[in-house]
Parts: sequence; structure tokens; C-alpha cells
Amino acid sequence: MPRLEEITPDNVSAAVDIKVGPEQEAFVAPVVTSLAEAYASRRTAWPRLVYDDDRAVAFVMGNFDPDNETEAFRCGIWRLNVDRAEQGKGYGRFAVLAFCEEARRRGHRRVTVLWEQGEGGPEAFYLRLGFRPTGEVLFGETVGELLL
Repeated sequence: MPRLEEITPDNVSAAVDIKVGPEQEAFVAPVVTSLAEAYASRRTAWPRLVYDDDRAVAFVMGNFDPDNETEAFRCGIWRLNVDRAEQGKGYGRFAVLAFCEEARRRGHRRVTVLWEQGEGGPEAFYLRLGFRPTGEVLFGETVGELLL
């Protein structure tokens, strides 16, 4: 059964070792970039590893910043990287639902995610999970929302 773990000095190497498929690299930053961003915004960033038994299989990073002037950045998923060898096994879905549960626990009623359009991109995945485009575009990416 998958579980989430905080990023620590003991597992940071496992996090950095998570690599998406080459065709997906245009759609998501590598985990090392996400960890640098999390460090720079540690007050609001929420980076986590997804484990299955003792294997790190995915990385998810969200943000909880209820006072952010940009509504889409108040409670959202910033990154989702499922290791190329572990895709199609439900780990991405688990990570998104776990983030949503944390959002509920913190009193949020809306989760956002941004995705870039394109063949092989994550749009279909997020739509299957119930996210819907808001009509807003930020940084050239579609803003999707899921009401909790």
C-alpha cells in the first residue's frame, strides 16, 4: 500500500532519483528543481515522496499559501513526478488524493493544478481525477481546479 513520507536527509537521494519518461520531461521539472523551490519557499511548500514498501515511486509537491494574491496559488499541486518504471500503477492518483486530503485537513475547499497543453501531457490524467479547467491561463499553462 502506498504511503507519503516527508523529504529528509535520509531520503533526498531517493527523491532525486525519480525520473519521468523522456517524453514527459517537457511537462514537469525534475525533482531536484522542485526541492530547490521547496527550500526557497519552505514556509508554504509541501514536498512528499510516495513509497510502496521500501521503494520511492513518486514525488508530489504542493503549496499551501492561503494569503497568496494569485488565487490559483493558495492551495495547489505544483509538481507530480511518477518514476517512469512505476507509471500506470495508481501512484499518481494516490499522490493527488493524498494532497487533497491534506488540503481538506487544513480547511481548503479547492485544489488547483497547472498543466501545459500537448501530446503526452498530464491534462487527461487530471481530468480523469475530476479537475476542470477554470478558463484561466498562467505562464502559458491551463489552470485546473478540483472542488473538495
